[in-house]
Amino acid sequence: MPVAKERLEPALVRAAIVVVLGTIMAILDTTIVAVALHRLSLDFHTTVSTIQWVTTGYLLSLAIVIPLSGWAIHRLGAKRVYMISLGLFVMGSVLCAGAWSATSLIVFRVLQGFGGGMIMPVGQAIMARTAGPQRMGKVMGIVGVPQLLGPILGPVIGGLIVSNTSWRWIFIVNVPIGLVALWLSRSFLAPTPGDNEHRFDLAGFILLAPGLALIVYGLSQVGVVGGFHGTSVWFGIIGGLVLSAGFVLRSMKAPEPLIDLKLFRDKTFSVATIGIFLTGATLYGTMFLLPLYYQIDRGDAAWKAGLMMAPQGIGAAVVMRLAGSLADKHGPRYVASFGMAGLALGTFFYTFVGANTSYYYLALALFVRGIGLGFGMMPVVAASYRNLTHAQVPKATSATNIFRQIGGSLGVAVFAVVLDTQITQRVGASVGAAIQNGVARATPTQLEQIAHAFGHSFWWSFGTCVLGIVPAFFLPRTSIAKQHDSLTGSLSID
Repeated sequence: MPVAKERLEPALVRAAIVVVLGTIMAILDTTIVAVALHRLSLDFHTTVSTIQWVTTGYLLSLAIVIPLSGWAIHRLGAKRVYMISLGLFVMGSVLCAGAWSATSLIVFRVLQGFGGGMIMPVGQAIMARTAGPQRMGKVMGIVGVPQLLGPILGPVIGGLIVSNTSWRWIFIVNVPIGLVALWLSRSFLAPTPGDNEHRFDLAGFILLAPGLALIVYGLSQVGVVGGFHGTSVWFGIIGGLVLSAGFVLRSMKAPEPLIDLKLFRDKTFSVATIGIFLTGATLYGTMFLLPLYYQIDRGDAAWKAGLMMAPQGIGAAVVMRLAGSLADKHGPRYVASFGMAGLALGTFFYTFVGANTSYYYLALALFVRGIGLGFGMMPVVAASYRNLTHAQVPKATSATNIFRQIGGSLGVAVFAVVLDTQITQRVGASVGAAIQNGVARATPTQLEQIAHAFGHSFWWSFGTCVLGIVPAFFLPRTSIAKQHDSLTGSLSID
């Protein structure tokens, strides 16, 4: 009998398959293009700084469209919104594969991002509603696999495609996967009727959408200008913060804001959101540093650098289901705290990297980091839904995904500035730029100095992991079932 209780019913399993399929497709596309940028710049006879917008435009569209997901679920129903998102993503992929110029590719990537941006939050909302709060930890342990595997598998798959065929296949591979996901969505997902009672907060969207876009734009420009000193950087960040502040003021008065700030009155949701923000910063920020270390300092090819990321995904996948079950049974506090501590430990090993550090050492450290991610990420995500009502789930999903996106962007931007500053200080600006661009060959001494620059940058990621332990320790220490029993008992006494 106890074993039967642990099993998920077929309807929930089918929904998880559909959501995982769509989610991994969208997440892979955030990283799979990175290794193809140089080939794209050559084919379209443009500079890398221009072709970089193929990635930046996609990220901007993701940030803009996420706030729409909560309202769209209410108005159209989760199933219909999920299928529309998949359709837009597939159509954008087809157009990207047929792009004839850098400008057309950038425009089509933005369209693709409009679909991809809603796939993850809508999928999470579907699973949250289907599973219920008692099984959120276990279900998120399943759905969360693409979120960790995507940034790892993306560079490997992209490198293999670019090395063996045309870059256009990077987008073509999305088409059959997307069509299968569409068919499964139509067949497996339960209908979810919409309603006309919810109004779209147009004023809030006008403030929030460009606000988020400007912040992401400003952070992306950090890598282009080489620091926070550029006008475009400060224009984006300050303009985005001003508009975002206006959105907060607007949301306090709006009857139906895009992000319900009342959610943050709940302590568990607030600390979980902080944890999601910090996890996003260290996850995507470190994913930025690691491939560069392998390619610049170790001279590895892009596909090999991506392959060296696999231990993290393996470690996370091994423990994720266990982490979800433990969080459901014993509460998320100690599970998430243990995970963030493991994440910090794995990152700590990288602070001592050199130009000839053993690959076995690096793989083991990344495996430990993956175990930490597996224990640290999904219990926090599941805890964010713990005290929410059925109606609050869509907007909560939107809010947590926005904070993860901003955390990831901020992590990449800050770590990029730290790395660039360290390389400049250790080998000089011109020499560092020439080595990074492949124009000059580094001497053994210079390679060791660059390795130390990466080690210093990993200290920032380590510090972010340590900070993540703090909100994890403020999560509930009891399971949702024990919390419910305690509340029922106190009501009976009263």
